[in-house]
Amino acid sequence: MAELTHLDASGKARMVDVGGKAETQRVAIAAGRIRMSAEALSAIRDGNVPKGDVLAAARIAGIMAAKKTAELIPLCHPLALDAVAVDFALEDGAVSCTASASLTGRTGVEMEAMTAVSIALLTIYDMAKAVDKGMVIEAVRLIEKRGGKSGTWRAEA
Repeated sequence: MAELTHLDASGKARMVDVGGKAETQRVAIAAGRIRMSAEALSAIRDGNVPKGDVLAAARIAGIMAAKKTAELIPLCHPLALDAVAVDFALEDGAVSCTASASLTGRTGVEMEAMTAVSIALLTIYDMAKAVDKGMVIEAVRLIEKRGGKSGTWRAEA
């Protein structure tokens, strides 16, 4: 079983010391989706949501959230991200979101990618809730991470 790195020898929470780790190129990709009614999906697709361009706002929100991850999640290191991308796909009854984050540094960017997806999906909910209050955010998860001591990891298909 893997060691819980955010606990010290006496079981107290701590921020992991990454000072001695080598800087490597690190990338993380996360995904999630929001299920919704056909009416809400149509309004988003056609640009008829009263609050404006839902996907444009959600993309900016996701990017901003990735940059603020350390302010939201205790014990996360503040990171100087090199790039964050947030993309959407309209599906049958849902909008899927994929986000990637990258940097050259001493710690990974998995939390930044998952935060970007989560906040982008929450923004879609906020902007379209007047059309459908029953939307469901689901399946937010890490798809892939590259770099660091553990190398590459990909979710099973």
